[in-house]
Amino acid sequence: MSVHAFIFPGQGSQTVGMGRDLAAAHAAAREVFEEIDETLKQKLSKLMFEGPGEDLILTENTQPALLAHSLAVLRVLETEGNFRLADRAVVVAGHSLGEYSALAAAGTFTPAQAAALLRVRGRAMQSAVRPGDGAMAALLGAEMALAQEICAEAAEGPDGLQVVQPANDNGGGQVVISGHREAVERAIEVAKSKGVRRAMLLPVSAPFHCALMAPAAQVLAAALERMPPNSPLVPLIANVSAAKATDPDEIARLLVEQVTATVRWRESVIAMTELGINSFIELGAGKVLSGLVRRIAPDVATASVGTPAEIEQLLKLL
Repeated sequence: MSVHAFIFPGQGSQTVGMGRDLAAAHAAAREVFEEIDETLKQKLSKLMFEGPGEDLILTENTQPALLAHSLAVLRVLETEGNFRLADRAVVVAGHSLGEYSALAAAGTFTPAQAAALLRVRGRAMQSAVRPGDGAMAALLGAEMALAQEICAEAAEGPDGLQVVQPANDNGGGQVVISGHREAVERAIEVAKSKGVRRAMLLPVSAPFHCALMAPAAQVLAAALERMPPNSPLVPLIANVSAAKATDPDEIARLLVEQVTATVRWRESVIAMTELGINSFIELGAGKVLSGLVRRIAPDVATASVGTPAEIEQLLKLL
């Protein structure tokens, strides 16, 4: 018997054209896109469907765009497939901004609230560090313990300690690090000296999920006081704790901590399998999370659902 977790993608899964086929095929999807456009006072859906790509990849646009796509898929499942998430999912989880999609899917936030929070979060994260001062890098072929060792060594610079820390523990020997540009560049050299298969800078606009994001965490904390979460219909496996969260106050605290903390995706997937989850269904753009899940837990089933054809296929499966 299949026991399902529903998971929601984060930054990096966006592409120009995302959600366009969904909107063309389903009125329910169009309603979600229109609702989020109205909330943000922006034609975000047009940017998603048509680009330009350089505007879509701006953090303040990418984050609500990925949310919109995920929730549009869910709305189609609910309205046209006689589907109710609370009846199908044991838990929900999302990668970084995908945590907001997961919480909105579970009824903790409305789509409009989640989009508004992500707009605040995206702008705050973008402005927390001056352009060029921060960086992120991927370490491929490094487990978390080695990544922590590399960061500890690379933090020591000629002018004292700088920030460099694991930002995402994605599993399968993939850890992303984040911090001051000079420290991240030192970490790349340290990683190579320690035999890490590949270490490379990532094309990102800010050093996410590290201590340099503290100003953004303060902005988000204030926004969450204005828009506090409700209790989720389905427990969240939180990025920060890799454990179940259901209390609204705890969820708000974890969302604030998440801005500066490591996304513990590998541990989250392991925690879900220990709860008996053997089926991971990714709702939204791309197939990134499904790929990560298979590397961490090769024996589970995965499905990526972001297009009308994939929705039809999922409804047959369920």
